[in-house]
Amino acid sequence: MSKIVPVVLSGGVGSRLWPTSRALYPKQLLPLVSANGMLQETALRVADGDTFLPPLIVSNDEHRFVIAAQMQDVGIEPMAHILEPLGRNTAPAAAVAAEFIRQEEGGEAILLVLPADHHIGDLDAFRRAVHHGARLAGEGHLVTFGIVPAAPETGYGYIRRGESADEEGGYKVEAFVEKPDSATAASYLADGGYYWNAGIFMFRADRILEEMETFCPDICEKARAALGVSQRDLDFIRLDKAAFEACPSDSIDYAVMEHTRHAAVVPVDMKWNDIGSWSALWEIGEKDEDGNVHLGDVINVDSRNTYVRAEKGLVATLGVEDLVVVETGDVVMVAARDRVQDVKKIVQRLAEEGRSEHEAHNRVYRPWGYYESLTQGDRHQVKHLMVYPGGALSLQLHHHRAEHWVVVNGKARVTVGDTTSTLEANQSTYIPVNTKHRLENPFEEPLSIIEVQSGSYLGEDDIVRFDDVYGRTEENKAAE
Repeated sequence: MSKIVPVVLSGGVGSRLWPTSRALYPKQLLPLVSANGMLQETALRVADGDTFLPPLIVSNDEHRFVIAAQMQDVGIEPMAHILEPLGRNTAPAAAVAAEFIRQEEGGEAILLVLPADHHIGDLDAFRRAVHHGARLAGEGHLVTFGIVPAAPETGYGYIRRGESADEEGGYKVEAFVEKPDSATAASYLADGGYYWNAGIFMFRADRILEEMETFCPDICEKARAALGVSQRDLDFIRLDKAAFEACPSDSIDYAVMEHTRHAAVVPVDMKWNDIGSWSALWEIGEKDEDGNVHLGDVINVDSRNTYVRAEKGLVATLGVEDLVVVETGDVVMVAARDRVQDVKKIVQRLAEEGRSEHEAHNRVYRPWGYYESLTQGDRHQVKHLMVYPGGALSLQLHHHRAEHWVVVNGKARVTVGDTTSTLEANQSTYIPVNTKHRLENPFEEPLSIIEVQSGSYLGEDDIVRFDDVYGRTEENKAAE
């Protein structure tokens, strides 16, 4: 059996896990279950060099530098990192990945398509299922993995198995079933022939492309076109925007798996959870004697069956039950635990009202590090900047604001106009309006800066960029 190419899809925004998950820093990048982010856990799960080739990552353009840093942190160098200019669901992403891998590894290469944000508690069961799936995929099947249901869950789609596909317990897929009501889900559990649809797939590159040419030729054609005129950008492959925008949006399930006669399902009980809501984290979390799951600085008095996540400050609960409380510094969200599937309604309301709390945290990550807004008022704003070793902001100027930088920790190389100097802790510099400037950290220690802005307009898009080591352009001014 040839080695397997993991394809990690990292395009979602995880709105049901707001306020921790936000558009610019979604749930797959967050450490929700362990010290590693969900994407890191997914990549580490397939880091066995005897079985897997390095992963191919497909992600949103906005997250490219954070993902690259996270992969570096866990010692994984991807085969490639493909950037989608906009979301088009999983079928176009799979088509791009399959075409790329067909060109690089050959048509018989086997893809393992994985969402970046799932939790798997039993890795041995996962690996056994993958080896089983690879054998079926090698024979030409399009394989999906069916989770043996532990309860009559109404939040998942189901797979109904058909006749046997091999002697190892694989089955042909008889049907994919939409999310059922409670009574129907209970009947599926009693039947024993239904599995939760985990959205994990295996197939040969040539076979998935053949089936796409039959059932969704427009997706296949446009995805190939977007890859064919893609551009290399540092370590990334940037899909052509116009071609990919023309690609229909659809899932692998709807576009291919529900129509093909070659679908097979491998049943598996691997303690899987898609971490689709805060209640899922309560279910898998370590509970105290009163059924509470608490993270961060939490004081509980006579509260039961709660999930409380304190990320910045103290959260105290008194005499409450079945609540989810999440505090992120700029937001406190309180919800009934049986209503957390509707958190996305809050996100929709924020978008409708033109607010920004659904888009970004106070801490905003950039390729050079991150910044946090500490306070803002009339004609002034104060930020904390953390610049990683080797990091550098672009050479830039602002038309509407002046800045004052104070070094808190580390050393900074600062360019103001025609002068470049090194500043150490407790030293500072002033950047007038309309003056070219740059902040760099060529040293070994992280650099911590307090930035005081003053002026008539303090928006992130007040940037004229002259040079940038990360290849950012004037088309994305607000990316500083």
